[in-house]
Amino acid sequence: MPEASQITFSNKELLELLIKKAGVHEGRWILMTNFGIAPGNYGPTPEQVAPGCAVIVNQMGIQKAQKDTPEAMSLDAAVVNPPDVSRRRKD
Repeated sequence: MPEASQITFSNKELLELLIKKAGVHEGRWILMTNFGIAPGNYGPTPEQVAPGCAVIVNQMGIQKAQKDTPEAMSLDAAVVNPPDVSRRRKD
């Protein structure tokens, strides 16, 4: 099988991976992105320069969902990353 040159994830898959990486086990969470914006004069040649804006993805993360967040945009951490019950202390 040839080596993959690209591996992509849907927003939901990325959200699930980040919930697990953060060790979150409860609550509904959404994917968040922090953008940076760089205005400037852009163009392929000095004669074609025009005002423009470059948008940069600075960070991606998760954020607690609000009560009115559509179900399709959030994941329940208790479902996608349940706590490991075998590691709980027995009282």
